[in-house]
Amino acid sequence: MKQFISASDVPSVPRLVDIAMSYKQDPFRDKELGKNKTLGMIFLNPSLRTRLSTQVAAKNLGMEAVVFNIDKEGWQLEMNDGVVMNGTSSEHVKEAAAVMGQYFDILSIRTFPGLKNKEEDYTEKYINQFIKYAGVPVVSLESATLHPLQSLTDVITIKENWQHARKPKVVMTWAPHVKALPQAVPNSFAQWINAWGEADFVITHPEGYELDEKFSGNATIEYNQDKALAEADFVYVKNWSSYRDYGNITCTDPAWMITNDKLKNTHTAKVMHCLPVRRNVVIADEVLDGPQSIVIPEAGNRVWAAQAVLSEILKSK
Repeated sequence: MKQFISASDVPSVPRLVDIAMSYKQDPFRDKELGKNKTLGMIFLNPSLRTRLSTQVAAKNLGMEAVVFNIDKEGWQLEMNDGVVMNGTSSEHVKEAAAVMGQYFDILSIRTFPGLKNKEEDYTEKYINQFIKYAGVPVVSLESATLHPLQSLTDVITIKENWQHARKPKVVMTWAPHVKALPQAVPNSFAQWINAWGEADFVITHPEGYELDEKFSGNATIEYNQDKALAEADFVYVKNWSSYRDYGNITCTDPAWMITNDKLKNTHTAKVMHCLPVRRNVVIADEVLDGPQSIVIPEAGNRVWAAQAVLSEILKSK
């Protein structure tokens, strides 16, 4: 594996899931693999789980991780080529990324969309400029449209919580939120569940919240949440802003919040969320604190997802 930006970079999603699960059983078996190797972790936006889990994963492989919050500690970067830099940007990504490539064996970066210009966000300009100029493998810690480490984690979590011969019914449901959020997590979850190919997949949301079809793929789209949740085995809860009416909130219906009543017709479905989650807005306390919630072990699996990705890149170098 040469880079990790989306599911399309992975030769076999089931194999990568198995590698991650094997690291969970034996975290230090490859502790020499990353010896004398350095991971650069570049953040343009805040992070808790992604940052900490990836640092732990690197340590398990013997790597040194260097964290740089470029939005607070670095120069403001210019991302466009061919510009006259007489504005607020002090350094061009062409130099910044190339210099980082001199320092690190693997470069990882986290950036969010502006949610103003769909075309600009969906070209993934920020992360692609780092790929173009760094000269080393790049790992996405979340980008404008995708969050692959989270989605690999989600597939791992579903697999380890499923013990039946039949395919699980996995439902991703939109939920209300107090502000406009990116489509990155739902895009990515849909992409990875489709690439995994071992679940019956349904997406439910109010009309107007349809995702880009290149990510939702062949998932069943259902606008009636109760109908979608019926007989579900896993319920993945997430808010996102409109893709069609880009970046806007077109529905705030609190009835879409996940409660115990919403889960009554599921197969005692396990409830998942990428975190952070706004309690009693997105998911009710009774669910988050109840026996069907697996959000904490799901977050714990972030380490093994990151470790599998880093190890596969190190082995290919």
